[in-house]
Amino acid sequence: MSTVIKVENLSKQYRLGQVSTGTLMHDINRWFHKVRGLEDPYAKITGVNNRDTADDSEYVWALKDINFEVKQGEVLGIIGRNGAGKSTLLKILSKVTSPTTGQINVKGRIASLLEVGTGFHPELTGRENIFLNGAILGMTKTEIRSKFDEIVAFSGVEKYIDTPVKRYSSGMYVRLAFAVAAHLEPEILIVDEVLAVGDAEFQKKCLGKMKDVSGEGRTVLFVSHNMAAVESLCENIILLENGLLTPLTSKKDTLHRYLKNNINTTKNNSISGKRVHQDHGKRVKILKLKHNETFFWKENLTISISCEQIDPSIEEIEIGVGVDSEGGNRIFTFESHERYKFENKNLSTNIEFTSPILVPGKYFFSLGVRSLNQTLDFLEFFGEFSVSEFDIKGKHFGHHQGVSSGFIYPEANVFF
Repeated sequence: MSTVIKVENLSKQYRLGQVSTGTLMHDINRWFHKVRGLEDPYAKITGVNNRDTADDSEYVWALKDINFEVKQGEVLGIIGRNGAGKSTLLKILSKVTSPTTGQINVKGRIASLLEVGTGFHPELTGRENIFLNGAILGMTKTEIRSKFDEIVAFSGVEKYIDTPVKRYSSGMYVRLAFAVAAHLEPEILIVDEVLAVGDAEFQKKCLGKMKDVSGEGRTVLFVSHNMAAVESLCENIILLENGLLTPLTSKKDTLHRYLKNNINTTKNNSISGKRVHQDHGKRVKILKLKHNETFFWKENLTISISCEQIDPSIEEIEIGVGVDSEGGNRIFTFESHERYKFENKNLSTNIEFTSPILVPGKYFFSLGVRSLNQTLDFLEFFGEFSVSEFDIKGKHFGHHQGVSSGFIYPEANVFF
């Protein structure tokens, strides 16, 4: 297969807090260094693209020294945390913005879906925007007309096709925009996370269409935080971290690195849960729950709980933990049946749940403390967490059979 996208030493620099590229003085200073064959003076003092830390530099590299190739017919996944540089890379490839240094070589027409309503004129109807987008891609009216019915049927907005798109909901916008981008036969289709706006049924249609596009020999670049979709759709994956491209490895290793580096972010919950009784928290108060925002599938759930002794007569407490589904169904309850003593009016304890294998999804912790069968504090939905669709080795939950509904994955031996 021939190479359709080649990215060489690509970097993009932004000046923080500025709408323009900088000041006239900066531009003259850059030009002066360039004609003398010297290094860009602002390239040396630029910070890395790390949104978690602050530095003194007013410039930042959104992307730095990116190199990769994409073959014809390949579906390439691009993953990374928010702010890692994914959207900046797609904007450069789509020629929405230009790189600071480096170059890209692209063979073929590009159709991009970078945000809701990309390429649409709000005052024009859906019908008119279909023809406008086709013209931008260099297609004739006859070619667009031959695809028109297919585009409208796929988008599901036939009733509103002659309505100005400014009247569309964000979901309708995305439906029509994706249908146009995918059906007007670009050689390269670039899709950002905008599919998250659509409903589950439409997302499934879009993924199927991208597979069809690839099967026809066209190239797809797909950015998503849905790792299951990335794994099933993409042949290769690149990972961006703080504007840098991680060393290219296998798809499995790249997914695992992303999950391992980003999924187990520790979360400290101060009091945000709902106290169910006005007298709770007056004699003993739950202060903090510490846990991972996301657990790998089949990983043990580990939490840390901190409490404060307000009434000195309460010397020991028992701890209870409940886990509820997003819909409010109680999955299981743990009661310690062991008393924990306060030290200097404080108590901290760690609990690890080794038995339940939760099906991937969103869950909540509820916490309670009691003494002598009297509830002293109780917080509902105190800590939110998710169970990943991947286990710690990078294997996807969908590869396992046996669960179609419910919350617990049962491990069983089958005998004949």
